[in-house]
Amino acid sequence: YDSLWLEELSKNSSLYTEFQEVIISGETDVSDLSGWDTEVFKTRLQKLNEKTPLDISYNPSLENVVKSFLLRKKDLMARMITTSQFYFPMFEEALDRNNIPLEIKYLSIVESALNPRARSRVCATGLWQFMYGTGRMYGLDVNSYVDERSDPIKSTESACKYLSKLHDIFDDWDLALAAYNSGPGNVNKAIRRSGGYKNYWNIRRYLPRETAGYVPAFIATYYLLEYADEYGIRGKKAKRPYFETDTVSVKNLITFEQIAKWSGVGMDELKILNPAYKINIIPKVEGKNYTLRLPVRAMGRFVANEEQIYAQAENEIKTREKPLPQLVKAEERIRYRVRSGDYLGKIAERY
Repeated sequence: YDSLWLEELSKNSSLYTEFQEVIISGETDVSDLSGWDTEVFKTRLQKLNEKTPLDISYNPSLENVVKSFLLRKKDLMARMITTSQFYFPMFEEALDRNNIPLEIKYLSIVESALNPRARSRVCATGLWQFMYGTGRMYGLDVNSYVDERSDPIKSTESACKYLSKLHDIFDDWDLALAAYNSGPGNVNKAIRRSGGYKNYWNIRRYLPRETAGYVPAFIATYYLLEYADEYGIRGKKAKRPYFETDTVSVKNLITFEQIAKWSGVGMDELKILNPAYKINIIPKVEGKNYTLRLPVRAMGRFVANEEQIYAQAENEIKTREKPLPQLVKAEERIRYRVRSGDYLGKIAERY
């Protein structure tokens, strides 16, 4: 089972770019989808709306996005059904614990196509696509070795905190989702430009282009995965939708090559189970507790030989021809109040 999951998750890494292209390109007019019934679509949307605090209402733009997905991205949706079996149970548990609608789990598909190492053109990273500053603000460590934005468990918890904060600001889940993508400032600006409207569809044209396609893509994904059977979208059914794994705290710096050598776990599997480690090295940093996730079958062997493994790892690192990169902590961010006559280049040069 685990080898099948590894194969599926490694295939999935290429889908992130494809999904982002769909969102950025926006809606397209689709009139040649055979068998499409707008009234059935409206009825199904109403049924979804009745069981969620999100505003799932009919809009011609949303209809076009759903039809476009069905016509051009049906296979991508099927792949998401398969991969979601691995991540969604964890997402649902975290969302429920933070009193967030469980349907928000579909946001991770739109954000990253369920690839924990996804990286956008503006350097947002991970399953939930945190920017550097926002990730640090919500407790995610980023340095030259580790990027906790790619840690599925830690990033999910941070995403829940951020989404809760955005909902507190706007008291509306659609606007919270828009703010998650483009920032609360852009949403407030769109509200002002619209004349004070606070419904997503009324302010949509005043939002950045990518955000204008973002919420419809989320609702379309939610709709199609909820009604997948009716549209013939079928993923592979996982016999066991998880890896049997455990974690151990790392006591000294160690590389994935050394772990693979002593645990019998392949490099590809180590990368999928430990996506937060950027260059396949787990560092030892004072005040930090970094953990290694291994399959249960390999955990006993690693723990039983732990002291010997660290001793040999240290010896190997000392005798390397090419030294390992040194840990570099990113500087704390600077808050700057803009003054009259400032421009970005001037501020950048100063700092």
